[in-house]
Amino acid sequence: MRGNWSAAVSATLHCLTGCAIGEVLGMVIGTWLGLPAWGTVVLAVALAFLFGYALTLRGVLKAGVGFTAAVKLALAADTVSIAVMEVVDNTVMLVVPGAMAAGLTSALFWGALAFSLAVAFALTVPVNRWLIARGKGHAVMHHVHHH
Repeated sequence: MRGNWSAAVSATLHCLTGCAIGEVLGMVIGTWLGLPAWGTVVLAVALAFLFGYALTLRGVLKAGVGFTAAVKLALAADTVSIAVMEVVDNTVMLVVPGAMAAGLTSALFWGALAFSLAVAFALTVPVNRWLIARGKGHAVMHHVHHH
């Protein structure tokens, strides 16, 4: 039981890394370009998935897995985790009054973004634990990490 929680935290930290890179980059680019909130969110989500999958792919390819198999593993390991994280953190950004319009020099923007990622992490850990306990999510990576 305890192993599932530590594996879930580890998987979620991994997911958070890719999501945060994409999310921050998307929010910064969207805000800098003056995109509407929905456009910034779409860009942030797309980049979060891109960076989330890319980080997983890097590790899986480094372990010697072929490209097609690596892509399938990354999709199986990360899709639900990234989706949950993105729904949560973007919802938080949209509901914090003024956060999306605050601008890149605003403490409100950066505070809301940091808070949104923390909330997303907290809510994604139990989802990853549930997936891992059922042999899904990052559990599909187990044999790759133990080569």
